[in-house]
Amino acid sequence: MPEKIAIITDSTCDIPAEWREKYDISIVPLTIVWGEDQYLEGIDISPEAFYERLPNDPNHPTTSQPTPKAFLNAFQEAADKGYDQILAIVISGAMSGTILSAQQAAEQSPIPTTIVDSKNNSMGLGWQVIAAAREREQGGNLESMLKEVENVRQNVHYFISLDTMKYLNRGGRIGDAVKFLSSVLNIKPLIYVNHDSGTVGASIPGRSRSSAINGMYKQFFKNIDTTKPMHITVLHNAALEEAKNLAERIKQEYNPKELFISIVSPVLGVHTGPKAIAICGYNE
Repeated sequence: MPEKIAIITDSTCDIPAEWREKYDISIVPLTIVWGEDQYLEGIDISPEAFYERLPNDPNHPTTSQPTPKAFLNAFQEAADKGYDQILAIVISGAMSGTILSAQQAAEQSPIPTTIVDSKNNSMGLGWQVIAAAREREQGGNLESMLKEVENVRQNVHYFISLDTMKYLNRGGRIGDAVKFLSSVLNIKPLIYVNHDSGTVGASIPGRSRSSAINGMYKQFFKNIDTTKPMHITVLHNAALEEAKNLAERIKQEYNPKELFISIVSPVLGVHTGPKAIAICGYNE
């Protein structure tokens, strides 16, 4: 009998709930720390409630990675469900210490556990997790699942148009992006995730929101091979109408194989702020 492989990721993946259920993907939540309160992402606070509160609260929230125990509990639960081994794919180690907690837990896992650094976040992580789940559905083993994950990682592109620099500066873990953007005034920053290093870089900003979103659109499709089947997500930080308009434009101009809209997790929203909008996807 082929081995049963559990798939586990963290709450920054931004995979829609119906897909998590469809593909039996387990989620380990990160934590939002807001003043004296702590919220498990996706459990104690919804993205909608988070983005409504964020611009009006004088206290700026921070984030905290899952503990090794949180991962170990998820690994134990997988074993209890009858899985033979685990594939855990998590947010970039350059952005979060989440992978360190997962690695520590893997040392005590009741079943063999493989930890993968996605070198990404949001659906840059999510598309890798979905690729693993689809390969598993086709009867793939761990080796073939890891191959699919790597193929997606190498081909995924993720560009984010920010409405303000304020949250980017506060959040840290941005590196050269802040240094570049801090020298420019009155712009709408455009950042991207480098899928090789797992870090964030700065791209060409816009002077207005419309020009910034249009610039993001052009940068994304400049980097992806539009002659091949594309899997694309439009992501937003409580900017649903603009996300719908952007998705419709993508559909009309490129007709990707897969296209959907998802709201960005609060942990990532701490750093990108309200009204950010993004395109994330890959070509086969």
